[in-house]
Amino acid sequence: MFSAWPRFAYSVALYVLSPLIGWRIWREQVPTYSRLQRLGMRLEPLPPTPRIWLHCASVGEVRAARPLIAGLLARYPAHSLLLTTMTATGAQQATAMISEQPPQDQTRLAHCFLPLDFPGAAKRFVRRVQPKLAIMFETELWPNLLHACGKQKVPVAVVNGRLSLRAFKRYQRLRPLMANALRRVDWLAAKSLEDAKRFHALGCGAGVTDVVGSLKFDNPSDNKALVDSECLLKKWGERPVWVAGSTRDGEETLLLKAHHQLLQRYPNALLVLVPRHPQRFDDVANLCATEGWAISRRSLKQSVTAQTQVYLGDTLGELATLYAAGSVAFVGGSLVPLGGHNVLEPAALGKPVLSGPYIENFIDVAEPLQHAGTLTLVESPGALADVLAHYFANPEFATQAGQAGREVINSHKGSLKRTLDGLNTLLEPVDVLA
Repeated sequence: MFSAWPRFAYSVALYVLSPLIGWRIWREQVPTYSRLQRLGMRLEPLPPTPRIWLHCASVGEVRAARPLIAGLLARYPAHSLLLTTMTATGAQQATAMISEQPPQDQTRLAHCFLPLDFPGAAKRFVRRVQPKLAIMFETELWPNLLHACGKQKVPVAVVNGRLSLRAFKRYQRLRPLMANALRRVDWLAAKSLEDAKRFHALGCGAGVTDVVGSLKFDNPSDNKALVDSECLLKKWGERPVWVAGSTRDGEETLLLKAHHQLLQRYPNALLVLVPRHPQRFDDVANLCATEGWAISRRSLKQSVTAQTQVYLGDTLGELATLYAAGSVAFVGGSLVPLGGHNVLEPAALGKPVLSGPYIENFIDVAEPLQHAGTLTLVESPGALADVLAHYFANPEFATQAGQAGREVINSHKGSLKRTLDGLNTLLEPVDVLA
């Protein structure tokens, strides 16, 4: 028996911090969605069919969940799927993803914001949605939402479950609360044995955990991105191009230093710079202008000329296309201690990949790419410039590294089937129609 006190104390803390939380949520908003969705109200109209609920925190999780979304729609044709996100960029990514689905699937997909984890909002949301199954992606463990699912007898699964060492240490300080939340999880599909051990240490029962691998390996290659990138390259002309994607605050300065050093060896090199968060687009543009870089902005439809040194990818939903346009990709959030971002995305496009040393959030997918020679870790702007110059001087080597990455991804596929089979056991027989 678990005490209710940890969740009660957590809820009180949420109410105390509600002014700060409200300010953050006011910023994380999309005009087409009511802010009352954060309280479990004003949800979008939902199809009158049995419903599966899938929660993804933000952009990266929505992208990683694409094969799972397609698999759920195919396996349960009589069900609809509600996708929730926490951030505004995640909502925009979800909306774009839904619009790309075939017309018959668009009617079965809906999106709304996840309510804040206040007890009343959580209870209201679960009662309104009435899901047959709740699926949390990666590390989305909201105690009151999980409690509300338990009270409504909604089975809960955590898929692609990951718990970095840094997150684990943080959660250990709240172990009674996390153990209370994890006892509501009926099945946890961990990405790796190490992730599973950390969930166990927080209180997740060993009998509900399986190691199934990473769903990120099952994401299909983006052939449209490859086609669209060819159009960009024709406009840009023959020049060395490298792409720095999902960059974070404090990282762009280091990348621009590396580009400055690279230009001494390749004066016509082009850096495609793609910050992860749209609220930073203008700040990064101002940084480039202040340092004297010749910059073009994609959002303003500015052309890349022979004089352009930095092309700012300040749009949403085009990272894959921009990755595909480069000879080499750098994945951000890794030169600063933030845990890194998805190195598989450019690797799936056949690109050699560079990253900083801080990749603990993606170590399970990074290690096989490192062993294959596709992923190289760099610790400084100078080291980054050196590796880029080496790839530019040896295009055959870059091609081999990119091909090795694709082979790694193909050899690690299979997590999707294992995940879908595990989820199948949580749906009542009457719900399983395919």
